[in-house]
Amino acid sequence: MDLITIDFETYYDRDFSLSKLTTEEYVRDHQFEVIGVGIKVNNEGTEWASGTREQLKQYLHTFNWAESMVLAHNTLFDGAILSWVFDIHPRVYTDTLCIARALHGVEVGGSLRALSERYEIGAKGTEVLNALGKRRADFSEQDLSLYGDYCINDVELTYKLFNIFLKKGFPKQELMMIDLTLRMFTEPMLELDIGLLEQHLEDTRERKDQLLEDAGISREDLMSNPKFAAVLEGLGVKPPMKISLRTGKETFAFAKNDEEFKALADHEDDRVQSAVAARLGTKSTLEETRTQRFIDISKRGTLPVPVRYYAAHTGRWGGDDKINMQNLPSRGPNGKKLKRSILAPEGYTLIDCDSSQIEARVLAWLAGQDDLTRAFANNEDVYKVMASRIYGVPEDEVTKDQRFVGKTTILGAGYGMGAVRFQEQLKGFGFEMELGEARRVITIYRDANWKINQLWRSCQDMIRHMTNGDTIQIGKSGVLKVLGSERGILLPSGLMLRYDDLSGEQADRGVEYSYKTRRGRTRIYGGKVTENVCQAIARCIIGEQMLQISKRCRVVLTVHDSIVVCVKDEDVAESQAFVEKCMRWTPDWAEGLPINCESGLGKSYGDCE
Repeated sequence: MDLITIDFETYYDRDFSLSKLTTEEYVRDHQFEVIGVGIKVNNEGTEWASGTREQLKQYLHTFNWAESMVLAHNTLFDGAILSWVFDIHPRVYTDTLCIARALHGVEVGGSLRALSERYEIGAKGTEVLNALGKRRADFSEQDLSLYGDYCINDVELTYKLFNIFLKKGFPKQELMMIDLTLRMFTEPMLELDIGLLEQHLEDTRERKDQLLEDAGISREDLMSNPKFAAVLEGLGVKPPMKISLRTGKETFAFAKNDEEFKALADHEDDRVQSAVAARLGTKSTLEETRTQRFIDISKRGTLPVPVRYYAAHTGRWGGDDKINMQNLPSRGPNGKKLKRSILAPEGYTLIDCDSSQIEARVLAWLAGQDDLTRAFANNEDVYKVMASRIYGVPEDEVTKDQRFVGKTTILGAGYGMGAVRFQEQLKGFGFEMELGEARRVITIYRDANWKINQLWRSCQDMIRHMTNGDTIQIGKSGVLKVLGSERGILLPSGLMLRYDDLSGEQADRGVEYSYKTRRGRTRIYGGKVTENVCQAIARCIIGEQMLQISKRCRVVLTVHDSIVVCVKDEDVAESQAFVEKCMRWTPDWAEGLPINCESGLGKSYGDCE
């Protein structure tokens, strides 16, 4: 298989650029124009080609794409151009930007310029700045030649980076996951129901206006910090707080750059979304903006699914291209509206298979909490078992509310959550519990799962060892290895869970540890490391399962712990059985870990649940 390294140079101006538009908007827009392309086959010299769209298409189709791996830096962009503009579909896609995220972590710069400087392989040029507002016909012969040299340099830098990454031993299966992830976007097949979307947009706008009116939220309420805090509290939301840089005292975190406040714009309660949008002076809630974006996409074609490979610290996938497919609402007044607008093409059906309680299962298995692991393996209702212990009643007498508390305990208390946080979490679900009762529940959980408590302590010790540069094992033998020299934990995938610049400072209650992120230093402790490694292991498993599924089914989306495939109608029964079989499979390194799943199917994504 040949390696073809590629880089497209395209027209842009102050208003028409990737900084102003999504990749999908930009490439599909009528203003889009390819100025030229740089192509390198294996280790041969890089060629620069410029011409009309038809001339470039003829040139590009001279290469054997069907037997080639395409490499670019940000292949979401270059791969989309190959596929959508020139109808070229390579055998495999790969991407140095994706690889860099996985190797270095998501907290460091991944631009081609930053990576070239990091590895001292050459300097990225600045000629692109001179191309602002210039169509291909506007370039002089000399300027176009200089632009070609700039593009050639980018191709060579990308090729050098890729070889460096391969020498570092980047896992082959991760390359395959990158291809699967990119193909969801570059080779789209899902459709959108524009009629449903337009009706939902109208309903959402009417509801927003009515919500503000019904809540009696005035301009004065929006402008006054204490009054706005009272509005949030009245909606069941604890106002976010921060330490003022000016006074050094605690104050409300209501600024547009405050992360906790911005997160409320994505709250599941429409009333909260509307209040936050009004406070920020924006015209649209998240639901309005996203619905309008879906409508616009539907007018341009099928839905490219932008999923970012290695988006989170733990390696999980995330949203990309200003569409977060990871958090489309399933409950509340907007529940499943957007999901139901996402359709399989005619003659096809969607299958959505969700891994059941995978983090809780990984936690019990990794900690050696064998009784809980056996309960999962035996398909017992572990939430009801927990509720039975909490309330001292037989399992067959556990009420719905009691089971809900048991479920929240199993899923929430496994990472060291205390009584106050547990009480707040229950309140967020609309369930009131006295603090003393919350303490009792947490104590029962910890007494019943003492090996999980022990894992928290082991992870706390691990932080100290990692800070000291030690190499140790944690959890089940051979699953996780702390490499202190790397300030990270080696995962079963062969990648590292990184804690860059990890250090500790003496505090009143002992040494407190933190590591460096783009948002500043972040505190880390045993319970948090336990959460990180369980999520990272779950991601390793789901990734391997997705690769197995892709051998027979077209994977079109992954969301958290689920995988969505699109199959022909006549293959539904067989495909559903195959997908479930794959998602109950465990890798050799996870022997004894009981994995289960449940699936649904439908003509729309929303109907699968």
